[in-house]
Amino acid sequence: MATDGEGVTTLVAFWGCPLTCRYCLNPQSLSEDSVKRVLTAEELYHLVRIDELYFLATGGGITFGGGEPCLYTDFITAFRNLCGEEWKITLETSLNVPLENIKALYSIVNEYIVDIKDINPKIYKSYTGKDNSLPIANLKYLIEQGKADQIRVRVPLIPNFNTEKDTKRTVSALKKLGIENIDNFTYIIKTETQWKQT
Repeated sequence: MATDGEGVTTLVAFWGCPLTCRYCLNPQSLSEDSVKRVLTAEELYHLVRIDELYFLATGGGITFGGGEPCLYTDFITAFRNLCGEEWKITLETSLNVPLENIKALYSIVNEYIVDIKDINPKIYKSYTGKDNSLPIANLKYLIEQGKADQIRVRVPLIPNFNTEKDTKRTVSALKKLGIENIDNFTYIIKTETQWKQT
């Protein structure tokens, strides 16, 4: 459980991601061997509803991350049906999933934290191994559905992959699309030995 500035939230990480980012911030989500616990939506609900009073009092709820939560549309939909409309559901997502997945979730998700990496398709692909046309199209779709105010986009400066000029270009492009809530930050690259020590 954590406080995100807008309410108490419980973080739930899914296994699996369509991307192969060079400096993955949650590499354990990529290995099936690292899965700590497998729960149904009902089991998760019964596990976390002990914090319902905190969620309701602070406007908080559940943040689904990963990996890629948008790969688990059935789970998230089932969870929403269990917890009702008063809990806030947030997704930490790359949006690099089929549009059908986004359509299945947009009416039940309250907030999106979107990791765009870079608007330049060459930079995005060199870092993630995938094309960025899908996440950009999905972002536009959410904006068209009136979700712009519920979207926070992360734009990182990634050493050896993009520059400050690149991040400014990405921020400018996002603002033209209608996104105002943008986080700029710099990745701090750790060696494998450093990761093991933290």
